[in-house]
Amino acid sequence: MQIDFGVYSIKWELEDLAFKYLYPEEYRELVEGINRKREERLKFIEKIIGDIRVELKKQHIDAEVTGRAKHLYSIYRKMQRDNKTLDQIYDLFALRILVNSVKDCYAALGVVHELYSPMPGRFKDYIAVPKPNMYQSIHTTLLGEKGTPFEVQIRTWDMHRVAEFGIAAHWAYKEASYFGKKQSIKVEDDKLAWLRETLEWQKDMQDPQEFLETLKTELFEDEVYVFTPKGLIKVLPRGATSIDFAYSIHAEIGHHMTGCKINSKMMPIITPLKTGDIVEIITSDNSKGPSRDWLKFVKSSSAKNKILSWFKKAEKSENIEKGKDLIEKEIKRIGIPYVDLFKNEYIDPMLDRYKYKNLEEMYASVGFGAISPVKIIARMLIEYRKEHNEENIEEKIQELSKSRPRKQNVSNSGIVVKGIDNCLVKLSKCCNPLPGDEIIGYITKGRGVSVHRKDCVNVKDLISEENRMIDVEWYDEQKASYSADIEIYSNDRSGLLADILKEIGTTKAKLMGVNTKTTKERIAIINISVEIENLDEMNNLIKAIRKVESVYEVTRKK
Repeated sequence: MQIDFGVYSIKWELEDLAFKYLYPEEYRELVEGINRKREERLKFIEKIIGDIRVELKKQHIDAEVTGRAKHLYSIYRKMQRDNKTLDQIYDLFALRILVNSVKDCYAALGVVHELYSPMPGRFKDYIAVPKPNMYQSIHTTLLGEKGTPFEVQIRTWDMHRVAEFGIAAHWAYKEASYFGKKQSIKVEDDKLAWLRETLEWQKDMQDPQEFLETLKTELFEDEVYVFTPKGLIKVLPRGATSIDFAYSIHAEIGHHMTGCKINSKMMPIITPLKTGDIVEIITSDNSKGPSRDWLKFVKSSSAKNKILSWFKKAEKSENIEKGKDLIEKEIKRIGIPYVDLFKNEYIDPMLDRYKYKNLEEMYASVGFGAISPVKIIARMLIEYRKEHNEENIEEKIQELSKSRPRKQNVSNSGIVVKGIDNCLVKLSKCCNPLPGDEIIGYITKGRGVSVHRKDCVNVKDLISEENRMIDVEWYDEQKASYSADIEIYSNDRSGLLADILKEIGTTKAKLMGVNTKTTKERIAIINISVEIENLDEMNNLIKAIRKVESVYEVTRKK
């Protein structure tokens, strides 16, 4: 995708200069190889330019025809990408035809296709289907004398200004006609659509580095062109799925998506789309929203950001409810009616003290565990005391500061997070830690603390962010059930599954699910999901399954 900021000509020059100094040997060999046949190529291209000019003039098409050699770095990159030698790269030069109208673009295309045979599969019409950054041109590869290929680009002068100098250069221009019809004022809005979308990404991203990476990905991603059932074209990154397609239409379509049809056939929503596919999105009002797994499959930054935004809002709502509940319980404990304490004259000083914009932000902070409800209420009681002379107000403030009788700061997951009270804690599904495992905590952005086993493969990636790692431990007195997955390998035989289930029944584990498959080599692979209380129960379960005849491997899935 070409860049619309008016720096593409600078980009080419910088690439060739950098290529010369970063890869001097490759640069020298490429230049020498091109120069060996320079004269032959110049004669070839001059003849083609002359023939095309003559034919265009016969057809009364006012046009400028120029030839240019491809930039050295683009040739080198193509050689590396396609694993070819210089002799195998035929389109070392290209012709550009500049005309006055879109109608003349297609007339000129007819002329060059009459003169030379077009190569199948090497035609792209970016006029009918512009790139997202509004780049427009017709690209076609033709066969000259002796079967030598060369590329021709056909565009109007206005399209050329956009391609060479960016959107800004085009603000003062509009094409006079489009197949004889005046273009509407909406042209300028369309030219800026991609730029507006880029600015929307920036609003959703707090991290400048993340925004830069997103922009680079979008700028240089290859595209596929797919259609809505009504024939509207959507341009998506190569490898995009119907999830990307749904979010390109509207965020709510993506959030309520439950399935898709590709070319009128029901298909998995993670199926990569191909150019020309007609995609229909199936939605439901009962949809619970996107899945986090979708983030593994989406290719467009726009879809990824909309999914992440949905989770941020959903988790914020969850934290708001939790925070409100914690504060209400604390107020009830000290015996002051909620409606008496939660008045603007007491709320505003508290919000100002802790730098919260509104009550929702405060509730979310309490629910997440960033601040305790005790601090919030104590600050409000200070204001409350100024207007009430009740003798026991001082006692209530002192009571709040005392440690409440509790076992420890234990989360619902049976985890003690050192130094944080009432913190949202989630056991990571990538390794499913159990009581007895060595664990470590990672402070996520907006989702509390995720707990991993210390030998979890993902911890290696997280450990570099030392400031977000936190000590956690199991609470011995906590009795709870934990999910765990076990994978079993066995030689297949009759009654195998029944024998495994019988052994599971002799343990304390609660069976939650079973999934089996058999390979061509008659190896049975059985995955079971269980609920257990600790690591000892897990070890006992694995020992029991290993006793089953034909079973040769039992592992706990990470």
